[in-house]
Amino acid sequence: SLARTEQVVRLGQRRFDVVVIGGGITGAGIAREAAQRGLDVALVERDDFASGTSSRSSRLVHGGVRYLEHGHLRLVFEACHERRLLLNIAPHLVHPLRFTWPVYAGSRIPRWKLRAGLLVYDVLALFRNVAPHRGLSARALAEAEPQLERQALTGGAQYFDAATDDARLTLATVLDAARAGATVLNHAEVSGLMWTDGRVSGVHVTDRLGGRTFDVEAACVVSAAGPWTDSIRKLEDPGAAPAVLGSKGAHIAVPAERVGNRGAVTLLAPDGRVMFVLPAGSCSVIGTTETDGTVSPDAARATRADVDYLLASANRAFPEAKLTTDDVIAAWAGIRPLAAIAHRGDANSASREHLVATGPGGVITVTGGKLTTYRVIAEDTVRAVLRALHRRAPRSAPDRAPLAGGDIGDLDAAIETARGRTEAVDIAQRLVYAYGSAWTRVWARVERDDALARRLVADLPYIEAEVVHAVEDEYACTLADVLVRRVHVAFETRDHGRGVAPRVAALMAPSLGWTDRGVALALAEFDAAIARIFSVDD
Repeated sequence: SLARTEQVVRLGQRRFDVVVIGGGITGAGIAREAAQRGLDVALVERDDFASGTSSRSSRLVHGGVRYLEHGHLRLVFEACHERRLLLNIAPHLVHPLRFTWPVYAGSRIPRWKLRAGLLVYDVLALFRNVAPHRGLSARALAEAEPQLERQALTGGAQYFDAATDDARLTLATVLDAARAGATVLNHAEVSGLMWTDGRVSGVHVTDRLGGRTFDVEAACVVSAAGPWTDSIRKLEDPGAAPAVLGSKGAHIAVPAERVGNRGAVTLLAPDGRVMFVLPAGSCSVIGTTETDGTVSPDAARATRADVDYLLASANRAFPEAKLTTDDVIAAWAGIRPLAAIAHRGDANSASREHLVATGPGGVITVTGGKLTTYRVIAEDTVRAVLRALHRRAPRSAPDRAPLAGGDIGDLDAAIETARGRTEAVDIAQRLVYAYGSAWTRVWARVERDDALARRLVADLPYIEAEVVHAVEDEYACTLADVLVRRVHVAFETRDHGRGVAPRVAALMAPSLGWTDRGVALALAEFDAAIARIFSVDD
């Protein structure tokens, strides 16, 4: 599209203060922070924003109750602070979520230990969480989650964390970076580094849609490539030791009514790992596994063993569910890019702390970190960038600056207003939660063409106007950009959006200038993308 051509031209035309490689939550956060602090920023992403780990997480903004066990108090304190902040700056995308944690006789974590841990959780949140945790008797717990196994139930607790839409949180952060002046481009792969006098002075980029290659010059290069970090590091230093230890986490989605959970549930899996059953629209999402990956990040998929493990864990907790592989709507996996330096023992206890390091050519590489603490990681990284540039930049106030769409005020009032227009409460809620204050821009498209009010899939709250909006206002270029990351049809339907893809392609074609052949190519490419993400490996 025209806007994309403009971005490509801008990238090749001038020397930036900093170019960020990687458009996941970490790179997006760095670009936003740097742009808001007045730096001239370029952001390039080889696939789509959030297409890697950032669209395959448990979709939680959480203090990290399970890190308390490993004594990561600082990480939990930081995460609790960030959780409160994100609830404030992105109220549309980050919502309080109540978790119920049942305890059974002989459990690895007995009731007293759970209560003690949750008290520490409340303390580390400075008692500023939505509400403090509360202990529950076995009877009260069975009332809260009636479908849970009751045999040997000794009680448990309820506490609050927050849920988000990880891909949209990333996208909102990218939109904010662009609003602050950053030049951002997805489907643009770094194929090499530019060197001047032994220092890295920019990147060679290939536009994976147009096929052109161009150079982006920058005083400083930041790598935030997540699981792909080491391939960028090898461009700078072929002998570099691995900086990232990939740990694979798989999730499955099953019909919510089969599980019958009323809210989020924290469980101990048969092997003692902490895992979650999470409400997600018409689905319950069960996750996650943890396997040290030698797997290539391009082939991060759930295996049959992952699916069996997750089903067995859910069935043990919810005996009436009797889930089988036939109940699995979708299965997927992401790679946690744990910092290898902090690596002691197995991935389960490997630290989620992040690391900012400068390589021999001056590339600043960020590893580790979590979705919840992405702003802290961005602040640390931009501090390193400013040091490298010998620049001082005013502290912006992104702590309180709302994320794109976050200046919405009263959510319930907005949903009421939207409901007056859409008549369907699920669509009204979807529009406000996904777009925040920008929901009116999406709906304005319906007012110009009421056919765009049609649902993409019966019973799911996504409408055709969102497709046009994704292409024109949210950098979507491919069917997967739309159906996997802008709307979540791919995660919530058994065919992963293949059935609706031709209609979506027809909606995208005018803005993207697709011919009939272009549409056919886009559909074939989508089919391959879906197989890459959602097939289950043996």
